[in-house]
This record gives sequence, structure tokens and C-alpha cells, in this order.
Amino acid sequence: RLRLHDGKLIKDRRYHLRTYPNCFVAKELTDWLVDHKEAPDRETGIRLLQKLMDHYIIHHVCDEHSDYKDAKLLYRFRKDDGTFPLSKDVKVFLRGQSLYEKLVSVEGSVLKVREENSVKYQRTFLGCEMIDWLVQEGEVENRKDAVELGRALLEHGIIQHVSNRHHFFDSELLYQFWINFRRRRRLTELLNENSSRALSESPDSPFCLRKLNPDPGNTSFLSVQTNKEIKIVSAVRRSSITSLTGTSNPYFSPTPVLVFPPVAECNPKSVLKRPVTNEELLSPGAPYIKKTLTIVGDAVGWGFVVRGGRPCHIQAVDPGGPAAAAGMKVCQFVFSVNGMYVLHLDYQTISSLIMTGPRTLVMEVMEAIE
Repeated sequence: RLRLHDGKLIKDRRYHLRTYPNCFVAKELTDWLVDHKEAPDRETGIRLLQKLMDHYIIHHVCDEHSDYKDAKLLYRFRKDDGTFPLSKDVKVFLRGQSLYEKLVSVEGSVLKVREENSVKYQRTFLGCEMIDWLVQEGEVENRKDAVELGRALLEHGIIQHVSNRHHFFDSELLYQFWINFRRRRRLTELLNENSSRALSESPDSPFCLRKLNPDPGNTSFLSVQTNKEIKIVSAVRRSSITSLTGTSNPYFSPTPVLVFPPVAECNPKSVLKRPVTNEELLSPGAPYIKKTLTIVGDAVGWGFVVRGGRPCHIQAVDPGGPAAAAGMKVCQFVFSVNGMYVLHLDYQTISSLIMTGPRTLVMEVMEAIE
């Protein structure tokens, strides 16, 4: 956006006796993306700009077109007309960017290269030092507010504990900025993002259901509940190397598709005896122990069901599946997935992380001490 302003592609334009401030011509911007190597061809450029529309970053000046057309039509960045939606997520991201820029531009910054357990980490800081700095600079009113800000930054993936084992605390634990805001990003990175929207309507976590008695003409999966009651639900099938190489195999689909028939919702009742909060799980002396499970998925998944959110819990485990073999049990809470802290996420997002990750799944779970 700023480069387009500098290059005068964004400017006031007149159309049908009306002046539209701070807008650009769609066809000219597509040309610019290709000319400046931001897109390899026009088709990719159009897909990129459609992504910006889908994320409410640009829009047609009169909102008459919901898609991006490579034509002589006028579009505008929402930040230029005040219609950019400042959701909580966006506000936290912008706050993190602002703090990062301020920290890297001052002398004697708390951001330093530090070493822990013989491993060097970039852009690190001690939790207590960051809190001191936030209070001294007037970024927050008190240490409690600083801790809340630090926790929000961690939960949005902007900072993290260097070994991803702790939430943010006023302590000498070592943290780092996970996002390097100074790195120049290419617009094409948008096309590599994985979307979890397809999972939002699912009544259960589809990655975990295992196929029983496989039949080439039957795409149903069985989900095992704790009360041994079995209900049918259609689910995603995980691709295999054979399907990707063109070998015909009815048990795999190279492009997973979620299809949920109008059947009774699987696992409607939580197995938890009572709700548990993140604060309760993470409080010092809490009666929970952390376990690391390495689960090697088989042809159709990992064999467990995740439900809930903030924190998520294990709702059901297939007794004959990979998860059960790795030691997974119902009522465990999901702490991390493949090294990513996930206590603050819902089960749809965790589903997406697992579905798009490697077949060998490393999960940290928290289990109540008997």
C-alpha cells in the first residue's frame, strides 16, 4: 500500500463526474505486480488481490463487486477510507509490531541474542525485563497489565517461550519475538496460507476418526465414544504417497474433502466432569502433569477425538489406534502440537494444525494426577 502511494498508483481519480479519493485501477495494479516481480504472471496476481479482498484489506470503491476483476475498475485499500476492521486479533498484531519497532530502534534494548541449554536464540528478552520496560515506557500502567499484554502477544504467536514450555510470566524465563517484523515479506506468501474455514462447521475433529471394515464403496468412519456407543460420521481421509503418485486406491483421497451427513452429532456430551480453565492448568502446584506423546498416523489418521477450546481436551480415543498406543487418554488437555503452544485455541484450529502437519505428530498433553 505504501509503495503504491509512493508510485502514484494510488491517487484521487474521477469517474462519471465523481471523484474517488485514494484509489487505484485494478488492471494497473495487476500490471504493477507482474512488473515488480511481486507475481510471476497475471493469473497469480489476480489470485493475490482476491486474497486481499477476502481478508477485507481492499474493496471496490462502491462495493459493487465482491471479487477482484482485472479490468478498469476502481478499488481502494480499506486503511485509506477508514473501513479496515480492527478486530482483537489485528489490534494485538499491530501492538506487537509497534513494540518490536520501538525495541529494535533504541540503544541498550532488552532484545538480545541469548543462550539457553547451549542453544542461541535471536530477539530474546527476560519476562521481568520486558515488564520493567513496558512500565517505564508508559506502554502499560502497571505490572499486571504488562503480564496481560505479554500473554496476549504469546497467545497470538507474536512472542513465545524459547523452548515453548511456558506461558508468559513476570519472571526470569527467556522469551523471544517469534515474528521478525523487519523481514520483508513477499505477497505470494499469502497463497501458501492454510485455511481452517473448511473445519468450522464440523461436528467433530475429522482428523482423528479411523476407518473400520474398509469397503471401497463406503466412505463412513466410526468414532468410538467412551460409553462404547458407536455412531457413523463421514470424515476426511488422509492422502498417501500412493495416491499422490497416481496409484488408484479407494482408501485415500489426494484432496481431503469434509462431508457431514444429517446424522446425530457424534460425542455430543463432554467427557469432562467440570470445565477447566487455562489459569487452573498453569497455576503453580496445579494437580496436572505434562506428557509428550509421539503418534505416528496410519493410513486413515491418528485415532482420537479433540473437543472444546481454550483449552481443548481429548474426548475419545480409539482403543486400537495409534494415539492409544502412544499413551493418549480421554480427559487429557492439549498443551502443544508439533511444538506450537495451543491452550488458547479451539478444536477447529487445532484440527487444521494437525491435518496440515506431518504424519508423525508430537503432542504435549496435561493429565490430572490421580
